[in-house]
Amino acid sequence: MKIVGLTGGIGSGKSTVGEMFRELGVPVYNSDIQAKILMGESKELQEQIRGLLGAESYENGVLNRAFIANKVFKDKELLQALNSIVHPAVRQHFLQWAKKQNVPYIIQEAAIIFENNSVDFYDKIILVTAPKDVRVYRVVKRDQVEAKKVEDRMENQWPDEKKEEVSDFVIHNTDLEQTLKEVYKVHEILLKM
Repeated sequence: MKIVGLTGGIGSGKSTVGEMFRELGVPVYNSDIQAKILMGESKELQEQIRGLLGAESYENGVLNRAFIANKVFKDKELLQALNSIVHPAVRQHFLQWAKKQNVPYIIQEAAIIFENNSVDFYDKIILVTAPKDVRVYRVVKRDQVEAKKVEDRMENQWPDEKKEEVSDFVIHNTDLEQTLKEVYKVHEILLKM
């Protein structure tokens, strides 16, 4: 069974593309969603996160995402420290999930495959791209945040041009009909590998 990484900058539409693969019968593991679940449920992770970011990281036992985002997206070292706590837990959870799958390939959707040097975990990598202004617009609309905050997050990710050089497939996600055609094409290739 092949393990395929699905990545792209914030607002590129990774989850939309992941959903298209899911509709084709491909199991898709969404790392961002699972990270939030694990950060909310794992007592061990909660202790480590509180130790790193302070008691305000959780309000009444619930992950305080706004507080955490405000702290880490302005401080690269703090972001790296948080990632070094959360990513290994997500990786372990993913590997347990992967063992239960019985298909030609599975997908792990993860925002920062290149940035955290996890390329070697994957047999192939799919990059989802969209123009920066489109990405900013999508995230502002989705998360009800200022454009500046979106751009701050983008600063912590590699530019698409750099990612394209090291990706096996690139899906341009601006027109959903065209995106779906590209997903079908990649799916057919992956099934034959």
